This record gives sequence, C-alpha cells and structure tokens, in this order.
Amino acid sequence: MAITPRQKLLVQESFKLVEPIAEQAAGLFYQTLFTYDPSLKPLFKSDLKSQGKKLMMTLKVAVKGLDDLDALVPVLQQLAARHVDYGVKASHFTPVGNALLYTLKQGLGEKWNPELRQAWVDTFRVVATVMKAHAFPH
Repeated sequence: MAITPRQKLLVQESFKLVEPIAEQAAGLFYQTLFTYDPSLKPLFKSDLKSQGKKLMMTLKVAVKGLDDLDALVPVLQQLAARHVDYGVKASHFTPVGNALLYTLKQGLGEKWNPELRQAWVDTFRVVATVMKAHAFPH
C-alpha cells in the first residue's frame, strides 16, 4: 500500500488551496463528522475553533511529510498514541476519512475530480493504516 509520486503531488498541491480557508474547512469538517457519527462529539473537550487549528496544522505536517514517509511514520505513531488517550477507536477512522473527503470536495469545488479524490483516499488510507497499526496492535 503506497501512494504514487503523482498522488503525492496532487495531495500537496490541493492542500495549498485549502490552507487559505483552513478555519472554514475545519468547521465544515467537524460539522460533517458529527453528522456522520454524533457519538464522536464527546471526544472533543476543547473548543472546536482551537481543535480546528490543531487539525489543520496536523494535516499540513502529514501532507508535507509525504515527501519522506519514513520520517512521517514516527510522527503518525505519536499522534496515534495521543488519540488513543483521547478515547479514539479504530472504527472512528472511517467517519473521519469520509468527513475529510467531503470537506475537501466542498473546499476545492470544481478542482475536485476522481483522480484527486483517489489520491486523497489512498493518502488517508496510508496514514490511517500506520496510525491504527501503532494504536491498536493485534
């Protein structure tokens, strides 16, 4: 499981377009996430505006980290460990991924297309796989 150089470029270039609307994107992400799975709302104890800033910073680190996946893995593992402490379960990754895709689709508008969607799906799958393997070892 990996992402291609083209997918990496698509994800990185499209994220640059989302950064200027980061606050709105984060708000839409959480609104969508809680619509998909209302049971997740109690996991977020701080105000969602500051949580949204953390989300966008984390996404920025992950997207930039695609240039060096080996260096990104320990960062994702630390993130996974923190999320377990917050009460995150493996099953939560699906609604999070779906909310992310919906947010990107809305934020990118006409630039969103099947190739870009697949690049983000594959990227999220790699990130989620690394995080779940660390947080929920069999």
